[in-house]
Amino acid sequence: MNILRRAAHVTLTVAAIAVSAACSAEGTAPQTEAAQTRSAQTEAAQTPAARTPAAQATGLAPHAASRTARKAGKPKLAIADITPMGEKTERVGVGFPIIVTFDRAVRDRVAAESVLQVQAEKPVEGAWRWVSDRKVIYRTKTYWKPHQKVLFKALLSQIPGNEAAKDVSRRFAVGTANIAVVDTKKHVMKVRRDGKLAKTIPISAGRGGLVKNGVDVYLTTSGVHLAMGKKRVETMTSSWLGVTDPKDPLYYKLEIPWAVRISDSGEYVHQSAGDYQFLGKSNQSHGCVRATPAGAKWFYGISQRGDVVQVTGTKRKLDWRNGWSYWQLSWTQWKRGSALPAGAPAPSASPSPTSGGLEG
Repeated sequence: MNILRRAAHVTLTVAAIAVSAACSAEGTAPQTEAAQTRSAQTEAAQTPAARTPAAQATGLAPHAASRTARKAGKPKLAIADITPMGEKTERVGVGFPIIVTFDRAVRDRVAAESVLQVQAEKPVEGAWRWVSDRKVIYRTKTYWKPHQKVLFKALLSQIPGNEAAKDVSRRFAVGTANIAVVDTKKHVMKVRRDGKLAKTIPISAGRGGLVKNGVDVYLTTSGVHLAMGKKRVETMTSSWLGVTDPKDPLYYKLEIPWAVRISDSGEYVHQSAGDYQFLGKSNQSHGCVRATPAGAKWFYGISQRGDVVQVTGTKRKLDWRNGWSYWQLSWTQWKRGSALPAGAPAPSASPSPTSGGLEG
């Protein structure tokens, strides 16, 4: 299995900035999914030591498994990356997707998708959607139930012609249900934790007024975002505008504290860099959601990847392909991206065994 090893920390590096970004963090060059997350660590049950590796993969007796492995040859399909990280590394929010990246283009999507399993302690309907020849994403119909474990399995050895592959599994830990609603008209962000209002934070969102290719890139995008990562301090510059000359009136380069990323186009929830008089009163940012120092620090502290941040009140709609904004598609639209025939059993039908930015 060609699983890539990466450093084990929850703070993510971020994905490529979209062309229509309202602002951007310094040094945000395009990166692969492998650069964002740790390697997929196999968490399958232990197999008796008397069995050979081939027997562990196939469940056959040692001699039969050995013959099967010789006949099968090298695996034709493996997994290069799984997002998010496992239960021992992070807790995730109730909107989190499971993102599986294969090591090569998948020729038979039906065969590959049919061996992917998702089992939750608190089951909810879900489906896979292919977004490229190598990448498939799992999303639920409604948000995950909080405070549970979810087990993902890829039984790659069951794909015809791929018997030599190793099966992979990963268990995720779902944490508190953090749901933030940003009202750009009332200039406030309300954060609920497990259904209870935890904090109301005065904010300032994108002011608008800079149109590029028919899009006002100074507006915060309205829609259901997911937290993708966070940084204690993020460097935000005007380079996304093509402005790199310090003498240009539009130039800026700022060190922004408590930055929680919510899209690929450079949108964050972060501490306002001054201009506190506008918080709760008007929209003045380049597209980010500015918050008070105390509010931003608190929000940063509770944030988990996959937390829901819903922005309302602007005319610029969030594209479902921008970051992890998969909840922008209706459930009917989402299911159309599956390779499996309509009416196939839901992958999560059974419970699991007990076990930069925009300068805002």
